[in-house]
Amino acid sequence: MKKLILLLSIGCGVAGAAYAQRPEWPAKPIRLIVPFGAGGAADVTARLFAEHLGQTFGQQFVVENRTGGGGLIGAQALMRSDPDGYTLGSGGMSVHVLGAALSENPGFDPVKDFTHIAYLGGAPSLIVAHPAIGVKTMKEMLAHARGLANEMPYVSSGTGTVGHIVFEYVVVKEKLNAVHVPYRAGSAAVVDLLAGRVNVGALNWATARQHVQAGTLVPIAVSSAKRLPQLPDLPTLAELGYPEIQTTTWTMISGPPGVPKNIVDAVNREVRAIAVKPELKKHSENEGEEPRLLSPAELTSLVQTEVARWTPVVRAMAKK
Repeated sequence: MKKLILLLSIGCGVAGAAYAQRPEWPAKPIRLIVPFGAGGAADVTARLFAEHLGQTFGQQFVVENRTGGGGLIGAQALMRSDPDGYTLGSGGMSVHVLGAALSENPGFDPVKDFTHIAYLGGAPSLIVAHPAIGVKTMKEMLAHARGLANEMPYVSSGTGTVGHIVFEYVVVKEKLNAVHVPYRAGSAAVVDLLAGRVNVGALNWATARQHVQAGTLVPIAVSSAKRLPQLPDLPTLAELGYPEIQTTTWTMISGPPGVPKNIVDAVNREVRAIAVKPELKKHSENEGEEPRLLSPAELTSLVQTEVARWTPVVRAMAKK
């Protein structure tokens, strides 16, 4: 009898200790701020991971689109939120690197004012044209722009996005008379492109893919270091004489400064596990994304490196 009581006591003690060690987070739904509009590449990727994270943690990850300022408004909202793990956000190349570099006062430090948690992926941008203007190459697009009586408008998914910087780099280097027309999401920009209200632009491959494959948009060049497997004949910008423009619109999950380490580690671990699931790997391949399984420290180092690399380039362009 004493032995039974002892065993029961040990069992209860172990169970109690295990229960006490269970992390309390998350005890309620988590808000995930996306700084761009619904339907764009950043939004689609965030929602895909949010769905899987919700299943893993047993709490819904609720996507909130906080648009404006080329993503800066959403990033500022994330920075000011409580560091309790219940407000996270997506960001990355467009917001924390290019957007911050373009703005004289972005309202945050891309590294110090955030807890960078997990890398989601990165797809390249394409320079594209409406079929009606009859251009199929960069040389033809440049000739088209120079032959216009007025400035040539071009679209992107927002100020400070990779598409904006990619096209503006060409504009500056080639001394084109062109003006940027920003949108709050690539899905909105592509509507005007397809309608022919604007004839050229730079969009994320995830946004442009179906229209390029359907022939309703003509691809001119891609921003990745290598050609897209889906478009093996499409040259990279580096091949066309713009070696400085080798980049993707990589995105990540971040939090405000001071998110507890156990939450950071848990989200990072699960994002890395989700990224190698067959359905996610297929999504990455379709979107032309470059998945990388980075730790929080490695991700923070990536942000630092990209800020150091791109800030002088972007600011030099802005002065011209």
